[in-house]
Amino acid sequence: MNYIWELAIKAIEQNIEPEEIFYKYGMPFSPYMELSFFEMNETNALKEVEINPYYRYYSIFKELFEPNLEENEEIIATLHDNLIHHLKDIDVFMGMCKREYHINFIIKDMQNGYFGDYVGENINVFSHTEKKILANNILYLYETGENIFLLKETIKKIFVNAYILSNTEEKDEVVFFLRTNETEVKHLKIEIIKHIFLPFKFNILVYWELIFGVMGVPELMKMGETMNY
Repeated sequence: MNYIWELAIKAIEQNIEPEEIFYKYGMPFSPYMELSFFEMNETNALKEVEINPYYRYYSIFKELFEPNLEENEEIIATLHDNLIHHLKDIDVFMGMCKREYHINFIIKDMQNGYFGDYVGENINVFSHTEKKILANNILYLYETGENIFLLKETIKKIFVNAYILSNTEEKDEVVFFLRTNETEVKHLKIEIIKHIFLPFKFNILVYWELIFGVMGVPELMKMGETMNY
């Protein structure tokens, strides 16, 4: 990571609020990098990061925050941090289209409980990327009303190895074979996806590591990996 926008995105991916990061005026700082880490190849979002404000923003900082000024250091550090946060927000939003804004609004609505208390209390079991998948498909739901299709698409994108089988001739039923071990976090994800997308008349059956055999699907006909249905 070399730019403040990269650090902000990495923080979101690691469920860290970008506002929690403190941008410290580097003493000294590298003239060849915007961010300075103790480890050159740092991949985690740290809560305190030294920065070279002149790397891309020389025109803004050339007459601000004289490095040899020793008075009011705490106030100067706070102002510097606030200004870098403002520039970071501009940096991040410059690459966003209209839909990205809408996706972010949906994510905030989910976190604030506008999709129900159950979703609001548990939405953080999803990574930031998974929240974007949810939000994007919620927007498609508003546009198309295709609950079952978007339910399946969401499962396929979050549980990438899943098989999905529909039994709509005899009854309104969808079967998920997730091909992964069951954990509390994964179970919560399934419940939240159902809460958002599942129509009332449909029933969902979830299989984790074993499923019944399905003729014509070799992956579901392996000895020792099937169960009765």
